[in-house]
Amino acid sequence: MEAAGTLTRADLAEALHHNVGLSRTDSSKMVEQILHHMCSALAQGDNVKISGFGTFVLRDKGERIGRNPKTGIEVPIAPRRVLTFRASQMMRDRIVEAD
Repeated sequence: MEAAGTLTRADLAEALHHNVGLSRTDSSKMVEQILHHMCSALAQGDNVKISGFGTFVLRDKGERIGRNPKTGIEVPIAPRRVLTFRASQMMRDRIVEAD
Protein backbone atom coordinates (compact mmCIF):
# COMPACT_ATOMS: atom_id res chain seq x y z
CA MET A 1 0.00 0.00 0.00
CA GLU A 2 1.10 3.56 -0.62
CA ALA A 3 2.30 5.74 2.23
CA ALA A 4 -0.41 8.32 1.41
CA GLY A 5 -3.04 5.88 2.67
CA THR A 6 -4.81 5.25 -0.63
CA LEU A 7 -5.46 1.72 -1.83
CA THR A 8 -5.25 1.51 -5.62
CA ARG A 9 -6.06 -1.07 -8.28
CA ALA A 10 -2.34 -1.77 -8.56
CA ASP A 11 -2.18 -2.42 -4.81
CA LEU A 12 -5.06 -4.91 -5.05
CA ALA A 13 -3.41 -6.67 -7.99
CA GLU A 14 -0.10 -6.81 -6.13
CA ALA A 15 -1.83 -8.31 -3.08
CA LEU A 16 -3.41 -10.99 -5.28
CA HIS A 17 -0.02 -11.69 -6.82
CA HIS A 18 1.66 -12.17 -3.42
CA ASN A 19 -1.16 -13.84 -1.45
CA VAL A 20 -2.73 -16.07 -4.11
CA GLY A 21 0.27 -16.64 -6.35
CA LEU A 22 -1.29 -15.44 -9.60
CA SER A 23 0.94 -13.76 -12.13
CA ARG A 24 0.94 -9.96 -12.09
CA THR A 25 -0.93 -9.93 -15.42
CA ASP A 26 -3.60 -12.35 -14.22
CA SER A 27 -3.92 -10.48 -10.93
CA SER A 28 -4.44 -7.20 -12.74
CA LYS A 29 -7.00 -8.77 -15.09
CA MET A 30 -8.91 -10.26 -12.17
CA VAL A 31 -9.12 -6.92 -10.34
CA GLU A 32 -10.34 -5.25 -13.54
CA GLN A 33 -12.95 -7.99 -14.12
CA ILE A 34 -14.30 -7.68 -10.57
CA LEU A 35 -14.55 -3.89 -10.82
CA HIS A 36 -16.14 -4.12 -14.27
CA HIS A 37 -18.71 -6.63 -12.99
CA MET A 38 -19.55 -4.38 -10.03
CA CYS A 39 -19.91 -1.30 -12.29
CA SER A 40 -22.11 -3.21 -14.72
CA ALA A 41 -24.42 -4.36 -11.94
CA LEU A 42 -24.70 -0.82 -10.56
CA ALA A 43 -25.35 0.58 -14.06
CA GLN A 44 -28.24 -1.89 -14.41
CA GLY A 45 -29.72 -0.60 -11.15
CA ASP A 46 -28.66 -3.51 -8.93
CA ASN A 47 -27.14 -3.01 -5.50
CA VAL A 48 -23.77 -4.69 -4.81
CA LYS A 49 -23.29 -6.45 -1.47
CA ILE A 50 -19.92 -7.84 -0.42
CA SER A 51 -20.41 -9.91 2.71
CA GLY A 52 -18.22 -8.73 5.58
CA PHE A 53 -17.31 -5.54 3.72
CA GLY A 54 -20.40 -3.53 2.87
CA THR A 55 -23.12 -2.66 0.39
CA PHE A 56 -23.12 -0.23 -2.51
CA VAL A 57 -26.67 1.10 -2.78
CA LEU A 58 -28.23 3.20 -5.54
CA ARG A 59 -30.72 5.85 -4.40
CA ASP A 60 -32.95 8.06 -6.48
CA LYS A 61 -33.08 11.60 -5.13
CA GLY A 62 -36.00 13.77 -6.09
CA GLU A 63 -35.91 17.34 -7.29
CA ARG A 64 -35.41 19.88 -4.54
CA ILE A 65 -34.68 23.53 -4.02
CA GLY A 66 -31.11 24.48 -3.13
CA ARG A 67 -29.58 27.81 -2.29
CA ASN A 68 -26.44 29.36 -3.72
CA PRO A 69 -24.45 30.14 -0.54
CA LYS A 70 -22.68 33.06 -2.17
CA THR A 71 -25.73 34.92 -3.50
CA GLY A 72 -28.57 33.36 -1.52
CA ILE A 73 -30.57 32.76 -4.70
CA GLU A 74 -32.74 29.64 -4.71
CA VAL A 75 -31.92 27.19 -7.48
CA PRO A 76 -33.73 23.95 -8.39
CA ILE A 77 -31.57 20.83 -8.09
CA ALA A 78 -32.51 18.21 -10.69
CA PRO A 79 -33.48 14.68 -9.66
CA ARG A 80 -30.60 12.25 -9.87
CA ARG A 81 -29.37 8.81 -8.93
CA VAL A 82 -26.60 8.64 -6.34
CA LEU A 83 -24.36 5.84 -5.15
CA THR A 84 -23.90 5.34 -1.43
CA PHE A 85 -21.79 2.88 0.52
CA ARG A 86 -22.81 1.35 3.81
CA ALA A 87 -20.07 -0.53 5.65
CA SER A 88 -20.95 -3.87 7.23
CA GLN A 89 -20.88 -4.22 11.00
CA MET A 90 -17.78 -6.41 10.68
CA MET A 91 -16.01 -3.63 8.75
CA ARG A 92 -17.06 -1.02 11.29
CA ASP A 93 -15.75 -3.17 14.14
CA ARG A 94 -12.39 -3.64 12.38
CA ILE A 95 -12.07 0.11 11.83
CA VAL A 96 -12.81 0.84 15.49
CA GLU A 97 -10.27 -1.79 16.60
CA ALA A 98 -7.60 -0.27 14.35
CA ASP A 99 -7.73 3.10 16.17
